[in-house]
Amino acid sequence: MKEEELTIKRRQLLKLGTASAFGLILTAGDLFWQVEQARGDELTSPSLTPEAALQELLAGNQRFVAHKAQHPHQSEKRLQDLAQAQHPFVTVLSCADSRVTAEIIFDQGLGDIFDVRIAGNLATQGAVASIEYAVVELKTPILMVLGHERCGAVTAAVKKADLPGEMSLFVKEIAPAVDKTKNMAGDAVENAVVANVKEQMQKLKRSPLLAERLASGTLKIVGGRYDLDTGKVTAIA
Repeated sequence: MKEEELTIKRRQLLKLGTASAFGLILTAGDLFWQVEQARGDELTSPSLTPEAALQELLAGNQRFVAHKAQHPHQSEKRLQDLAQAQHPFVTVLSCADSRVTAEIIFDQGLGDIFDVRIAGNLATQGAVASIEYAVVELKTPILMVLGHERCGAVTAAVKKADLPGEMSLFVKEIAPAVDKTKNMAGDAVENAVVANVKEQMQKLKRSPLLAERLASGTLKIVGGRYDLDTGKVTAIA
C-alpha cells in the first residue's frame, strides 16, 4: 500500500476515534444532567409547614445570589408529573416586572410557585381571588408579598403621575402607602415600596378565607423586598 493511502487511513481512524470519544462525553453529560434533575425533583414537598416552606424559599434565593442555582424541577419527569395536578409550596404576589421572576430569583422550578403578578404587587380583587384559590384549594402554606427596588408603579404613585388608561389604578391603589411615608426620612420611593408591601399584606389578612388559615396556623403571610442590584430578597415584617 502506498504511503499516501496509509496516511489517509490513519486520518480516518483518528476521526472515528474522536467521534466515538465525543459521543461518550455527551452520553456522560446527559446522564449527569438526568441525575441532577432527578435529585431536584426531590427538593420540595407539598406537605411542608409554613416555617419549612419559607426556609426552602429563602434558601433558593441564597443560592441564586451566590450564583449556585440548582435549577430544580425542570426534568421531563417533573413535566409529566404536573400534567394532571399541581402542588406548589408557596404563593407569591409580586410585581409584573420582567426583572422579578419568582422561579428564577428563588431558584425553583415547575410547579413550585403559584405566581400572582400585577404591577405594584397589589392585592386587587382579582389577585385576592387567585391567592385564595392557591391557599384554600392547593394548600400553599406560605404567601409572600414581594415588592422590589425602584418599582415603577410605586414611583408613579410617589410622583402622583397622571397615567393614561387603566394605569392610573397604580397611583390610586398605592396612594395610602405613600401617604404613610411622606414625613419619613430617606428615599421616598424606597420607603413607599416597603410600606406598600405592608399595606398589601394587611389587605390580604382581611380575606375571611385567608384569615381562617392564618388562625389555624396552616398559613403564614410574609413580606419581601427584592434588590435589583444584588438579587437578594430581604424580609419585611
